[in-house]
Amino acid sequence: MAKETGRKMIAQNKKARHDYHILDTYEAGLALTGTEVKSLRLGRASLVDGFAQLDGGEAWLYNVHIPEYTQGTWTNHAARRKRKMLLHRSEIDKLAQKLQETGHTVVPLALYFKEGRVKVEIALAKGKKEYDKRQTLREKQDRREADRAMSAARRRQRA
Repeated sequence: MAKETGRKMIAQNKKARHDYHILDTYEAGLALTGTEVKSLRLGRASLVDGFAQLDGGEAWLYNVHIPEYTQGTWTNHAARRKRKMLLHRSEIDKLAQKLQETGHTVVPLALYFKEGRVKVEIALAKGKKEYDKRQTLREKQDRREADRAMSAARRRQRA
């Protein structure tokens, strides 16, 4: 069997980019069971309620929903179990230092296959206030309107 190359996206957490200011991102491996990997190969997972915590010098991912594998038997996994993230010691120490500050949290942004291995992109984030969320939506809408106006002007010039 040929080895996979590239990055195959499984799930994204678009809500995290809306709810948090992303300060720094990390790529971490995940310690998974066989049925979890098979379920992920079917492209089913949800990161919406997911978060990460440091416990005993190790990084753990909580509330990420990987549904049970349909052909799994008694060896099947629990859908929302905590999963160990594989990070370098220096990255864990940096995260631990930043998490001591108030308002900081670690959220998963994406779950994907990279060269046949499951990776999770996590972000050190700070929660947005409601007015920050409105401001971000307003900026996105203004940018979209400006792009529309510029493309319309280009079309008029060509005609």
